[in-house]
Amino acid sequence: MSKVVSIEEALTHIKDGDTIAVGGFGLVGCPIKLVDGLSERPVSRLTIISNNLGEPGGLGLGKILHQNKISKAIGSFFTSNIDAVKYANEGKLEVELVPQGTLAERLRAGGAGIGGFFTKTAAGTLLAKGKESRIIEGEEYIFESPLIPDVALIKAKKADTYGNLIFSKTARNFNPDMAKAAKITIVEAEEIVEVGQLNPEEIVVPHLFVNYVVNGGN
Repeated sequence: MSKVVSIEEALTHIKDGDTIAVGGFGLVGCPIKLVDGLSERPVSRLTIISNNLGEPGGLGLGKILHQNKISKAIGSFFTSNIDAVKYANEGKLEVELVPQGTLAERLRAGGAGIGGFFTKTAAGTLLAKGKESRIIEGEEYIFESPLIPDVALIKAKKADTYGNLIFSKTARNFNPDMAKAAKITIVEAEEIVEVGQLNPEEIVVPHLFVNYVVNGGN
């Protein structure tokens, strides 16, 4: 059964107050067309899980930020967009800073059904405030909970109509972990092919983690 739908149809599954994971490192691996489509949806109070919130001037997730649709951001590198810093300083945006490796692992835990994990990262810093700590073999570890988004918007180089995915180099970044963690996964693929045309050895995310595929090609 084909999972290919229009961008408009796919995004109807996003509603007010949802937690949305968006792939990308900067704009690399970011599903730009899905983000642009989201900017046209009448939704608000979104929590965005992403490495960053786009770039200055309303690029990528910066466009959604300018529309005041994001109430909270969970990620690692928000200073790449000075607008996000401004919104946070003005109290318009709640920010939860998460080290990049911890962000990836929290998403992986969400997709793997793991109830959390202990890590030395952030121990003894403000990022550990309010979190459970434990001494393991003489060192302090901080408990981190899994991330389970309502919807993931991710980018793939190729997808077949069933939802098997291949990625391009570092554009892979957080996308596979987000696809597996989310309750609903929407994929923007640069190229869509028929089932059987992808090399099974190159498939990174199998179809069972994907709900919808949209055409992100030119």
